[in-house]
Amino acid sequence: MPATLLFDLFGVIARHQSPEGRQRLLATAGAASPQSFWEAYWDLRPAYDRGELDGPGYWRLVAGALGTRFDAERTAALVEADVASWSAVDEEMVALTGELAASGRDIALLSNIPEELAVHYEEQQAWLARFRVRAFSCRIGYAKPQPGAYAWALRALGEPPGAVLFVDDRQENVDAARALGLRGHLFTSAAALREALGRE
Repeated sequence: MPATLLFDLFGVIARHQSPEGRQRLLATAGAASPQSFWEAYWDLRPAYDRGELDGPGYWRLVAGALGTRFDAERTAALVEADVASWSAVDEEMVALTGELAASGRDIALLSNIPEELAVHYEEQQAWLARFRVRAFSCRIGYAKPQPGAYAWALRALGEPPGAVLFVDDRQENVDAARALGLRGHLFTSAAALREALGRE
């Protein structure tokens, strides 16, 4: 059994954006074209996730891509709406990580997450303390599936790649981990993960 479980956050323990959260973002931005808004949102996200931009800087670039400008008040509202849209968690997975930690398993996080959202989780989710290493992309300078993200986590853990099972809901991220020698599990549900752990 791998010594350490390295978890993705969003899509595994925390939920992806809700439809309501996405609609709030569109309304806050006053987006005339939802397609153009989401293209700009995602195209510019990697640099924000890697900590190369703060929230206002990110939304300034999104506005530029949309041919508009967000004033300070709207920018603050967009940062708030963005954080809120990513704030829901999967209570079944939170419970599972608690069980793993209580049983003595070493658990860690490797997440693509901007600073404002990382701070929110640290302030609002006490269960983050269960994770010995929290490799947040905004603080390590790499975002999955960049090899540097996994290498940073392995150095922080002090474990060889084969001793770590990486759990993520995106195949490209699992493939990148496996290419570096980590074991990988493509997350689909808590039940499937429990079953896979039982086979380890």
